Amino acid sequence: MPRMVPLAIAAMLLASECRADWRVVPALTLKERYTDNFRQQSNDLKQSQFISELTPSVNFATNSQRLILNGTAQWRHFAYRDDDLRDTLDHSFEYAVSGRATLAKDLLYVDANASETPNNISVFGPRVEDAPYLASNRAKVKTWRISPHLEQRYGRLASLSLRYTRDRVEGAARGFATTVGDGVNVNLASGTAFGDLGWGLSYLRQELEDSINGETSSQTAAANLRYAVTPRMGLTARVGYDRYRFQRVGDDTAGRNWSYGFDWSPSLRTRMSASLGRHFYGQTGAFSLVHRSRRTSWNVVYDDGITTSREEFLLPATIDTGTLLDRLFATSIPDPVVRQQVVADYIRNSGLPASLTDDVNFLSNRYFHQRSLIGSMAFKLARTTGVLSVSRSERIALSSQESDSMLLGNQLSSRNDNVRQKGASASFDYRLNPRMNAVAALSWSRSLSLTSGTEDTRRDFRIGLQRQLGRNVRATVDLQRRFGTIGFSGLSNGPYREHSISASLSAQL
Repeated sequence: MPRMVPLAIAAMLLASECRADWRVVPALTLKERYTDNFRQQSNDLKQSQFISELTPSVNFATNSQRLILNGTAQWRHFAYRDDDLRDTLDHSFEYAVSGRATLAKDLLYVDANASETPNNISVFGPRVEDAPYLASNRAKVKTWRISPHLEQRYGRLASLSLRYTRDRVEGAARGFATTVGDGVNVNLASGTAFGDLGWGLSYLRQELEDSINGETSSQTAAANLRYAVTPRMGLTARVGYDRYRFQRVGDDTAGRNWSYGFDWSPSLRTRMSASLGRHFYGQTGAFSLVHRSRRTSWNVVYDDGITTSREEFLLPATIDTGTLLDRLFATSIPDPVVRQQVVADYIRNSGLPASLTDDVNFLSNRYFHQRSLIGSMAFKLARTTGVLSVSRSERIALSSQESDSMLLGNQLSSRNDNVRQKGASASFDYRLNPRMNAVAALSWSRSLSLTSGTEDTRRDFRIGLQRQLGRNVRATVDLQRRFGTIGFSGLSNGPYREHSISASLSAQL
């Protein structure tokens, strides 16, 4: 089945009338870093280190009527002042590619994506994004997903959507299960013939083959109604039934669900929706707000439902940095391919994460009831561009703890059971002159295990200067200060502080 991913991408490239303009940007970055506490340990154990990093990378994109394809890959190579360092990396490789091909217009489509990225094993300990050279609390996660789907319209009466999905998630960590999923999703929605009253029927079923838990499954059937009070506002209602099959002691894993709410689009640049309801695991709710003005882009999302680590790896981030900035630059850069490259350059130069949330998707083989609230805002002034975000989430484990016993070991086995995370971050880019920018970023996060009481608080502050040396060459100097509660060992061995300075040279080839 892994061979199906390149075959699916090949099908996209060979789709009829696929005469797309491609943008391919190879790059090379050399970075020198000095840190006074490279393992993020308590002050009496800290060690300094010089770290050299060489990173060749490539970004590519195309956007046409028949094909939308985006991808990125990078190879990071590390060298250290001292020899024979334990739990450090010599190199790492990561990539992500996603695309959609139109095989038959208004009828048949294929979505496919694949990725290989490092991820945190536990929410407590060093973060991959903070110390990419450390092997501690780190595992490589590989995913792929293929999803052909059929769209059929029946005039003004209704539209039908049929989707089949095959996917796989594999983690290079002892105790993290390899899972292969098969899913079917059917949606029937009313057309314009029904006037102000819209209706829909949906059915979703997923079967998982789990190397640790065996076979698990989930099913959801629902019917929904929408009544248009005005052309811009509607009232919504939904009833359905959920059924999950996994190892759980006690409570049911199936039951009826219902919700009611509204959606409102006061303008082409603003959309809002909200709902309240109940599922078998308790009261639930949802909220979404998207707004764009000439100089700002806003996004607020609250979600409440059952999820897994594998599902979070396969699905796109609720609020990803690229989408937020893409809306911000949409007016000034109308070409989507060029805009995507500008956004990618801005994210890389500003040191922004791919997802605007400080919540960590740690490794787990269990089903969770997750509540999450994420808010973000990006703005663009004459000389200043900035991104602000806040987040809060809570994961309560629903399935048996036994499936995670090998991941963290007996001493820390309950740490990832029930976890509450919250955080805030801000980054600013100020243009000093046409060739030089000043950047600043700060973040705060707190993770709490509701089972063991373990708490990890982190604070980061970074300032830097960037100078354009040529059309495709950029130099950067950064100063950074970091504070944390739990460092290298993953244990509460006292707070640590880290100060670092880095200089880098990047060239687009």
